Amino acid sequence: MILPAIPFRRRLVVPVTATLMLGLPLVAQAEVAFQYDLPAIAPEVSSASEEKPGWATERFAVAAANPLATDAGYQVLKAGGSAIDAAVAVQMVLALVEPQSSGIGGGAFLMHHDGEAVAAYDGRETAPAAVNGQLFLDETGEPLPFMEAAASGLSVGVPGTLRMLELAHAEHGRLPWSELFAPAIHLAEQGFVVSPRLATSLASEQPLRDDPLGSAFYYPNGEPLQAGVTLKNPALAAILTEIAEHGSAALHEGPIAEDLVARVQGHHTRGGAITTADLAGYEAKRRDPLCTAWMSYEVCGFPPPSSGHLTVMQILGVLDHLPEVDPAVEEGVPSEPWLHQFLEAARLAFADRGRYIADPDFVEAPGGDWSVMLTPDYLALRAELVGEESLGSGGAQPGNPGELATAWGQHPDQPEYGTSHISIVDEHGNAIAMTTTIEAAFGARILVDGGTGLPGGYLLNNELTDFSFTPEDEAGDPIANRVEANKRPRSSMSPTLVFDRDSGELVASLGSPGGAAIIHYTAKALVAMLDWGLDAQEALDLPHAITLGGPVFLEEGRFPTETLEALNDRGHDVSERELVSGLQAILRTESGFFGGADPRREGVVMGD
Repeated sequence: MILPAIPFRRRLVVPVTATLMLGLPLVAQAEVAFQYDLPAIAPEVSSASEEKPGWATERFAVAAANPLATDAGYQVLKAGGSAIDAAVAVQMVLALVEPQSSGIGGGAFLMHHDGEAVAAYDGRETAPAAVNGQLFLDETGEPLPFMEAAASGLSVGVPGTLRMLELAHAEHGRLPWSELFAPAIHLAEQGFVVSPRLATSLASEQPLRDDPLGSAFYYPNGEPLQAGVTLKNPALAAILTEIAEHGSAALHEGPIAEDLVARVQGHHTRGGAITTADLAGYEAKRRDPLCTAWMSYEVCGFPPPSSGHLTVMQILGVLDHLPEVDPAVEEGVPSEPWLHQFLEAARLAFADRGRYIADPDFVEAPGGDWSVMLTPDYLALRAELVGEESLGSGGAQPGNPGELATAWGQHPDQPEYGTSHISIVDEHGNAIAMTTTIEAAFGARILVDGGTGLPGGYLLNNELTDFSFTPEDEAGDPIANRVEANKRPRSSMSPTLVFDRDSGELVASLGSPGGAAIIHYTAKALVAMLDWGLDAQEALDLPHAITLGGPVFLEEGRFPTETLEALNDRGHDVSERELVSGLQAILRTESGFFGGADPRREGVVMGD
């Protein structure tokens, strides 16, 4: 589906009529640098896989997980906005049309390139000041069942997406902050068509039905909203109007913050510890990115508290020290010999991830430098552990990349979910890769209306369940990613920018949702585009294979039976399951850019 260009007119006034009943200053209208026109875009016809064509552009491109969100970013770029400007507009629309994945109640990591330097903006949620390592333990000291912890006030971290976007916009924005909210406010007021993916998610969801506001809004008359119906969200329109006028302070201070705290602390199952002081004190961080040489490229990704870049590049680095597989792809799918090497590299990388990686404000890097985990000598030693037979479930042990002052315990296996990804390249030489999340589908299953009393609102994250539920391992060693006050939970989000090592020119922007499997999806996409020579869409179309160190999961119905049998014969414990990534990628070409969107979700790419 090739989307039409959207006409725009500069310096027109878009009325913003949302009213916030909180005693805050009201905004009657907002003057914007472009006229937001509701596009003639229907959501994808199915929530299942759909073939995508790939999109070629010349000057700029934006890729996001929903056509309405992509279009909002496109219109901002068309009006002369920067990549950061477009990212703000895209995120606000995603909060409305894809609320199960991300929004203003969650967190995000953003990689930015301004044509010269790369920066990493950290909007990861933080633990409230009042929590400790016992947060997710029951009265007997045993870990709570995952969903009992997740769908409660216990799991809500202090959101950081807005503060992070505000920081990045202050440094790299071209259009005023207030103007970037017009698309989301307009769609929230006038209504948008519920997509098949949102409808499918609502139909399969139970805990959200138990939330008073969530049930009333998403399950009218006790039934989930159906695909194709028009949904308005006046509460979110009112909240976004305040944020457009007053910045992130509208969420982190005052009546909207007080309402968030009341909903979390007063949750009907288990109340959380978040306070107005936690919200007011949240700070987004500008971190130094991790940039790693790989083939003829410089791959730049997010440092801890993300485990994404380190684990992705450990996988790729181990593969580089193994015998080359030919062919790596057979009849459109990765070959069994290549899959074996890829899965074994992932086992080794995830063993290191579980031992060492956590919030750098609370744990030290091995040898005092995270890049020690990516040195060629260390990865060569790890590669020596890969043989013709699999190490098997639990067979890969952490290595010793560098000295540590603390002997860390091994992180227990826990579910990881979530998220949405945005890739944007503008005509001014800027590029972003941003992965954004509320963690599990619908986060903590807490819908908040900002105290407006209006229908709708935004969802809160369950990001604290990304911490280890237990503070120590069986040997009594502390777990690096344990719960601590004001700490940021470890993440798998892997927003990635790639550059040519000789020229410094941007080569690609990419990333994906998918919990811990984000790492596998991103690593394989990098190999497919930059080693195998596939275009962005071909790379994203490839079937998935993952392991977190235990069983192997192959994407259901995508591999020959012989592949499953051969992997099992090597000692892998293989089964099939649905692996719903949401990759977005923009790859530089000789004539401009070529973008791909994951066929498993509703995303598209737009640009000129």
